[in-house]
Amino acid sequence: MPQIDEDRPASLSERNKQVVRRFYEEVFGQGRLHTADELVHPDAVDLHDAQDRRGPERVKEVVTMLRSAFPDQRWDITELVCDGDRVAMYSMWTATHEGSFMGMPATHRQACVHHMYLFRLAEGKIIEYAAVRDDLGMMGQLGLLPPRGKSPN
Repeated sequence: MPQIDEDRPASLSERNKQVVRRFYEEVFGQGRLHTADELVHPDAVDLHDAQDRRGPERVKEVVTMLRSAFPDQRWDITELVCDGDRVAMYSMWTATHEGSFMGMPATHRQACVHHMYLFRLAEGKIIEYAAVRDDLGMMGQLGLLPPRGKSPN
């Protein structure tokens, strides 16, 4: 295994991976919303957000919603891969549904879901992000889906 030179400045790839790791460990995991201002570009966009909401304030909304519904949530990052200004993250999200989530009351059940994210960074901050998550699997684990073959109404 290569030696790490503690005195050598981190490469751009290493710095970008550190930003993404801090984003999940500190902002999502610890609820340190002020850290989003440091790590998220003012024009940052979730590429899957049809309403085109942007910047650290949007991230803070999502974190607040998730942490109120899943206060014990944990993000276990198993892989961070960087190529230039892009970072890919593979993680496992584990949480217990203890508060209202998208209008659904707490089930007190636990979910464990794999996530894959792709980030683009600019000026040392996250400027674009997109996710592939198993939301249907999560809803099933939480008991929020109707039984097979039955409609919700």
